[in-house]
Amino acid sequence: MSTTDPTTVRGPGTADRARADYTGGVYGSMLAASVVIGAGALGSFPRLELMLLLLLTGVAFWIAHVHAQLFGARLAREPLDRRVVFHACREEWPIVKAAVPPAVAVAVSPLLGLDVQGTSWLALSVAVAGQVGWSVAAARRAGASWRLVAATASVNLLIGLLIISFKVFLKH
Repeated sequence: MSTTDPTTVRGPGTADRARADYTGGVYGSMLAASVVIGAGALGSFPRLELMLLLLLTGVAFWIAHVHAQLFGARLAREPLDRRVVFHACREEWPIVKAAVPPAVAVAVSPLLGLDVQGTSWLALSVAVAGQVGWSVAAARRAGASWRLVAATASVNLLIGLLIISFKVFLKH
């Protein structure tokens, strides 16, 4: 397969395929965590609004990434057809998938007896856990050593803790 064939991700290497499969998940989890800390005061239906904000932000960023991929580098290399568009959509879909677990956490939070503040912390924790999980999955799929897997997990956990510190600083 050539590198312009949309079924190949960035070349024949395993590490290249792993980047396409999971980088969007790591990015999407960070995005979801950022949405939770930036949500601030919500209206009359805070849980519903936070769920929609998480999911719609994921979809908006997915569209932006697909657009950038299709009209950035790809347009210069190959003509756009349905197959190329579907490939770009599928490749960037983990951005949206990463927003789902925090949104589900928000949805089940009343069953756990959490108030809106507790719901926000639960969603943020789930997003950070997803960020670490996606990075570990990417490293394992790429065949990384356990030492490198631990390193990527640690770096992503530190980034997640930095995001959490923003929430503590913003106090909302």
